[in-house]
Amino acid sequence: ALSAVQINAYFGLSHTVGDLTGSAVARIPSLKDPLKRQLGEPDPVSLARWTQPGALPAAGLIRKASIPGTVSGFRSRDAYIYLPPAYQATPRPALPVLVLFSGQPGSPSDWLTGGALQSRMDRFAAANGGAAPVVVVVDPNGTPDGNTLCMDTRIARADTFLARDVPVWIHRTLDVDPDPRMWAAGGFSFGATCAVQMATRHPGVFSAALAFSSEQEPALAKVRRKTVEASFGGDTAAFDRQTPLQRMQQRRFDGNAIYFAAGERDSQFTKNMDVLSVAARSAGFSVATHVVPGAGHSWAVAARGLSAGLDFLAPRWGMKK
Repeated sequence: ALSAVQINAYFGLSHTVGDLTGSAVARIPSLKDPLKRQLGEPDPVSLARWTQPGALPAAGLIRKASIPGTVSGFRSRDAYIYLPPAYQATPRPALPVLVLFSGQPGSPSDWLTGGALQSRMDRFAAANGGAAPVVVVVDPNGTPDGNTLCMDTRIARADTFLARDVPVWIHRTLDVDPDPRMWAAGGFSFGATCAVQMATRHPGVFSAALAFSSEQEPALAKVRRKTVEASFGGDTAAFDRQTPLQRMQQRRFDGNAIYFAAGERDSQFTKNMDVLSVAARSAGFSVATHVVPGAGHSWAVAARGLSAGLDFLAPRWGMKK
């Protein structure tokens, strides 16, 4: 028990007994029709033209939903959706979208516990008249210990799921802004690596990323050859073509943006941040970096860094810092 407490203290995943036992997450209701986009109704008002219609709820809503792998065939665990107070208004504004990924091993619910997602998003919404991005926390791995590399490989068609199935589901299900400039991907650790992959492989879907403790490239093992063998049958060139550093050498990303953060006590991942941020700037990204004081490779980086990451993206979304 003491070992479990010490491990949790380092990674910062569970803050309450409900987090630890899973009871808090288990009580989250499913996304129901009144909160979904309704066929035949007018499109939501653009955020620039939307005015707050009187009093709004003080807090956003958390719901869960199953996202089908219609094109990819990928089977994911439930996604979690944060809907800000403005989403509960009539009419709704067309809000930005933030798609988040957790670490590995892990699950989407880690963003609700270790990432303290609701409190951070509610705080941002309070500073913006109830408006904040709609957040969809997606599962790229399918199981707690799975690792798809967020790629289309021998392992799974995870890239197709994240870049095609998920955006289509969001567009059809939620009242959001369809403009890619209003869409961002984000994540912690494995999830941060995945977010940078989405921003460099699919800039027309995700024009920005929030990367909390990112690797330089996806990996199954410390020995790179093992990753390449398992994912691409040993075809190193095929693997290289998909990595963020290679993508940033091959094309420009002018007008797009990435925010990087890493823990002060996490020397390897602060080095990763330095390498990736230099490459991103050279490729045209607007870049910000942040070292989180006193943090190691833990959820504290994501929980404490999310607010600054949102402030970095706020001008893109027409919101306040």
